[in-house]
Amino acid sequence: MRSVRMRILLALLVLAIVGVSGWQLLPAQDDKNKTITVGTTDAVTSLDPAGAYDAGSWALYSNVFQSLLTFDPNGATPVPDAAKNCGFEGGGLRTYRCELRPGLKFPSGRAMTAEDVKYSFDRVKKIKSDVGPAPLFSTLGSVDAAGMVVTFHLSTPDATFPFKVATGAGSIVDHTRYPMDALRTGSQVDGTGPYRLTGYTKDKSAELKPNGSYEGAVDGTGYPIDLRYYPQASALDKAWQDKQIEVATRTLPPKVLAALNPSDPDQRVLESDSSETRNLYLNTRSSSPLHDVHVRRAIAWLINREQLAGSVYDGTVDALYSLVPAGITGHTTSFFDTYPAQDAKKARKLLTEAGVSIPVRFTYGYGEGRGAGAEEAMEIKRQLEASGLFKVDVKGYEWTDFQKRWAGGKLDAYAVGWVPDYPDPDTFAGPLVGTGSTMNTGYSSKAVDRLITDSQQYADRSRVAADFRNLQADVARDVPLIPLWQQKEYVVSTEDVGGGQYLSDGTGVFRLWKLGRL
Repeated sequence: MRSVRMRILLALLVLAIVGVSGWQLLPAQDDKNKTITVGTTDAVTSLDPAGAYDAGSWALYSNVFQSLLTFDPNGATPVPDAAKNCGFEGGGLRTYRCELRPGLKFPSGRAMTAEDVKYSFDRVKKIKSDVGPAPLFSTLGSVDAAGMVVTFHLSTPDATFPFKVATGAGSIVDHTRYPMDALRTGSQVDGTGPYRLTGYTKDKSAELKPNGSYEGAVDGTGYPIDLRYYPQASALDKAWQDKQIEVATRTLPPKVLAALNPSDPDQRVLESDSSETRNLYLNTRSSSPLHDVHVRRAIAWLINREQLAGSVYDGTVDALYSLVPAGITGHTTSFFDTYPAQDAKKARKLLTEAGVSIPVRFTYGYGEGRGAGAEEAMEIKRQLEASGLFKVDVKGYEWTDFQKRWAGGKLDAYAVGWVPDYPDPDTFAGPLVGTGSTMNTGYSSKAVDRLITDSQQYADRSRVAADFRNLQADVARDVPLIPLWQQKEYVVSTEDVGGGQYLSDGTGVFRLWKLGRL
């Protein structure tokens, strides 16, 4: 669920408030005890950082846990958070050392040490949850701890390792409260982030109170937050319309987003460019009818992204033709170059060459309640079946069940959104198309893996463009996934709540502490 600077263009569309001057755009400092209510459709898979690799879980982690590093708003490179300082040693990008910030205390009052950091990383790799972040640490060989110093030994040079440390996967837990070989159960969290989790009801709400003991990169803690989870975009919209929430983010229905009125004085609408993408993932295992690359290429010839963006998403997303989205180093149009337009004749020829029975029948799964997943699934089904070449069995699943099904290789095709873990093209590579990727398509390519490894050797991230151009050409040829669209980000808030622009700025950090009353 995160270097080269990610281009994030933040446009404030609605700020029509009588009598509000520029200085009032920042949160006021009075009335700090009045809770701000935030709504989202992003679900939390697990409260344990070893057990989740999704946007909803990591959004919560970035508020209640600390990592050694984090990102400043719109930042391009990690900065110290729980660490006092960090850096590579020896010049080979294989040894990374951090010194902890003194005075950090868990809710129990116990001081954080380097042993807690080592423990946190070791257990992510040991537990290796099917839906957890272990694949992010594929280059991590071992971790040493001594007092307040932690040393990471990498199996191969990896200039992106600091970015990975700064994600939710690097959340530091209290080693006395989290078991080494199993996920922690219950609704308790023992972290040192800007907030304490004081109440949690799965799929309903998370109550967050400012952590007065916090020490780190954040300058001051924010307002109390009531973070509410909604099962469908329509339910989030209803809560917004009924004034049950003051901030709505990720995600209102496309028709609602498309109809937002810039002149409405009762709300603020923040629209920004985003590097969130959505791909159609294809099961390449021998047990799937999509195993043959000819079949996957045939599907690629039949997808009409513009139609999808217009009819399902009302123009609130942009058609995407590459693994790496626009605005990120290495972006190309590899799928447009290879499959420039719908062509049923070329698709049929490929299936004939493969010697498969037509129509090819396969299963397509999606996560229920998350945006326009159902409508998107039916549009893709319509496009493929209109050719007479495919028969698509579509079914929606509850989010956690959906994750387990794709992780277990039980679906032939599934569409999933991808929120960047960090502002670098690497986040679109290993986790999505590398061997053992978190998307678990069964795809493995020595050429792609080599390009990923080669790109990680460059501390100057502007030098990775050629590797990623070649990587995306390979992906377009092998088709383990088909890029669908690139998201635009929307945050809607009442006229008296500011700071919504910090909830999604491309760094992967969900800054609830930036929300405030004007």
